[in-house]
Order: sequence, then structure tokens, then C-alpha cells
Amino acid sequence: MGRAPMQTFRFLLTPNFAMMSAASAIEPLRAANYISGETLYEPVYVSGAGGPVSSSCGAYFDTQPMGVHQEDVENLFVIAGGNPFALEIDEISAQLRRLDRHGTLIGGISGGAVVLARAGLLKKRRFTVHWEHMEALREEFPMLTPEKRLFVLDRDRATCAGGVAPLDMMYALIQARHGLELATEVSNWFIHTHVRPAEDEQRLIDSDGIMLHPKVLVAIRLMEDHIAEPLSLEQLARICGISPRQLQRHFHSDLDRSVVQHYLRIRLSKAEELLRQSRLSITEIAFATGFASQSNFARAFRNAFGESPSQRRAEG
Repeated sequence: MGRAPMQTFRFLLTPNFAMMSAASAIEPLRAANYISGETLYEPVYVSGAGGPVSSSCGAYFDTQPMGVHQEDVENLFVIAGGNPFALEIDEISAQLRRLDRHGTLIGGISGGAVVLARAGLLKKRRFTVHWEHMEALREEFPMLTPEKRLFVLDRDRATCAGGVAPLDMMYALIQARHGLELATEVSNWFIHTHVRPAEDEQRLIDSDGIMLHPKVLVAIRLMEDHIAEPLSLEQLARICGISPRQLQRHFHSDLDRSVVQHYLRIRLSKAEELLRQSRLSITEIAFATGFASQSNFARAFRNAFGESPSQRRAEG
């Protein structure tokens, strides 16, 4: 039985798009062509106006205008890096909605889901986004519920986190169209011998890659899920199934800080992210990260970062 006919994958590259995310999405398609000996996929690079678009590492991609040959677009993936909330997307949003009406499979890679959300294309859809943008997206679109997964395929939407997560998503798409054997060969081609399932975590719980006690991991997940209304030490310990004293001991042993200190660090990190990426006021950010008042928030923020929330926002 012959292979399915060739598919065109358009990649909409935004200014300062994430180069690793782009390569992780594009290279599996090239490898599938090479390994199969057939042209199964054709990657095409587009942008709003066309012309050269700079990536996060300074390399340029030559792109076609997005509006060219829109009537036959099968698949389009938005690749965004940096701060996707700062992008001017009015023109491409209209074109994305037009593609949606024509039945195009539309995807978002790294921060690409932010662009899709602002275009109104994630309503009643399951999706994910790079963890760095997740909290800011939730604040701007409280009716949307991004999932903490590597990738999500939901009908005519395909979204994934950044970095190498597009590899895993592309393997799933290749398998769906051309079978497990080819997807496995593509995976082996990149020495990527463990294809991660969609529900895998996007990142190590500890940003420094430290091996943590399982109870500490559970507590940190709970902290990240309860930022606006922080849980008490007693509540965390009860859910983890150990005493508060034991939980404190594990945190001091693994992280050299108390449960409360680590919880504050997580909340302030989210606050700093919202200052950079959202349009929320400083007071709204204070409440969104579990502070009783703006003054309490400002004092804790200055202690942690050496400057006020307003100074950090002014830096962009």
C-alpha cells in the first residue's frame, strides 16, 4: 500500500522566534522524507509581511507573506519565542481566523499558543503552552485552561511547549499519518530513543536539576497550583501524607530553605513573570500571587530582587 500524499506544513515565524523550537518541529519532517525516500512533507516558512525574520539566536529565515496561497493551507504552526504577549498580531490574527474557517489544522509551538489565544482560536479547545507563559496566559484569558503537558492534540489544534517538545509532537503526527515504524525510525535518527508521551512534565520541578525527595516534589507541584490562595504548611503536609516537621526537614535537606521560603520564591517568580508579560496592574499581580496588599508584595519583591515591582516592569 502506498504512502499518503504529500502534506505541506507552514510555519509562521514571529520576530525573535525560538530557534530550537523551530528546528525541533521542522527537522522530523525532513528526516521522514529522507528515511522514507519520498517527499511526505513540505515545510514552508511564512510571516505576516514576508521577508527575512530573525530567530532567537540571530539567524534569519527567508519567509513568504502569510497571505500567499491561503486557500490550500493544510497545516500551519505559529512559532513564537521571547515575549509573545508583546507581539502586534492584529493582521495575522485575521488571517489565522480565515484559515480556521477553511478547516486548516492550526498549531502553536512554544509561545505560539499565546498568539492563538489572542486570535480567539483556543475557545473550547484543549491546549498547552511553554511553562514560562502559562500563568500570564491564564491571567489574560481566565476562561482558558492550558494543560501542563508536553503537547496536546485536540481535533484541529496542535500545541506544544518549546525546546525539544515539538520533536515529541511531530513524532505523534507522523505516527498518526504514516505509522509507528516510520515515527520510530525518525526518533532513532535523532538519537531520541525515548519518545515522551504528551502528559509528561514540561520541566524538572527544581530549576537547578537537584534530585528531590518525592514528598518535596509533590509539595512543590501543590505550591505551583495554588499561587493566588497559598496553602498553609499544615495543609501541604497533610496532602503529602507526612507531618509538617518532616516536610520542613526534607525542604531544608534538599533545598536548604524552609517550606515557606520556597513557596514565597515560587510566588515571587510568578509575579516577576506577570510584570514582564502581562498587562495586569501591580495591585492585580499582588493579589494574583497571594499577597494581601500591594505594600506587602512590594516589600517582598524588593527583598528578593533588589528593586520595586514598578522598576522591574519599566525594564520590560
